[in-house]
Amino acid sequence: MGSTNYIDTFIQVAEDCPVTTAVQPPLGNGSPTIAALQFALIAEHPYEFTSDDVLFDVHATRRSLDAEERPAAREAFFARSQACLRASPLPKKYGWGIHHDSEGRVALVPVGSAQYQALAADPHVQQRRAMRSRRG
Repeated sequence: MGSTNYIDTFIQVAEDCPVTTAVQPPLGNGSPTIAALQFALIAEHPYEFTSDDVLFDVHATRRSLDAEERPAAREAFFARSQACLRASPLPKKYGWGIHHDSEGRVALVPVGSAQYQALAADPHVQQRRAMRSRRG
């Protein structure tokens, strides 16, 4: 089973992120967007879930999987390579950095905040950039 989890890592917003201050992603028409689901899960539960937990929960929610289906579905989901949160719309489009703590649990950090600046400058935290939306 592959993993998308990072340890002691800060995912900074993408170089081509279109916003200078973090914004909440729109809910979408009809069903919530991936960005809205990821935002709600991480914002409501900072440092409670790992990247793997977030990605699978969003996948399962969008597919309306019930509790009995989730264990087997999670194994099947991670049997294939999955994009990590560096590819999430949150740091690419909406201005949210993503901090992974020493246990791999994640929290959102708004770009331009004091916490964002501190994490981006911390030599004990690995630095990664979110993936660009366009080729550079």
